Amino acid sequence: MAAENLYDVWAKRNPKWETRFEEIIRQFTDYGVGSSELTSARGKMLGAGYELYIYALFVGLYANKKRELTGETKTFGQPIQYWGNLENRKSRKAYPRLREYIFTALLAKTDLDLIALEKGNITDSQAVDMLKVTMEQYANYGFYTIDEKLKNNPNGFYKNTGFLNMILDLSVPPSYNSDVEIEEL
Repeated sequence: MAAENLYDVWAKRNPKWETRFEEIIRQFTDYGVGSSELTSARGKMLGAGYELYIYALFVGLYANKKRELTGETKTFGQPIQYWGNLENRKSRKAYPRLREYIFTALLAKTDLDLIALEKGNITDSQAVDMLKVTMEQYANYGFYTIDEKLKNNPNGFYKNTGFLNMILDLSVPPSYNSDVEIEEL
């Protein structure tokens, strides 16, 4: 049996998130929706709960800010390796490469000594614990940012470009007005 690589060990993990964000996750995703309730979920903007988690992670990464998890936490109950594997759900395609990009970003943003890992001074499990904590902290910052935006503008994400604008605001120079430009498109 071949040894697992670091990516495979990481992909078997299930990152945590603060339970205080469950209402936001349910607001925009199918999270917690039973099969009999699927019809009412069709109006959701995102599919599985982890899709909002991924978005929150990228908000944290683009802002380059992390926030420790505090209080009660939970997971989606689905390891990262299965995130984005469903085809044709809501006319979507699978996005396995996104998991690879997330992993690469976490390697870049985590103070992980890869030489020590290679020498066996730290285990794969210890290294993945570090990557998972980094992921949770960036996503947690993203969830707090999303929560704040919802408090300031409860309908902000219901515009066609609501989710896009938040990322653009973090990735373009401050003089660029994304709301005006995107709406004009």
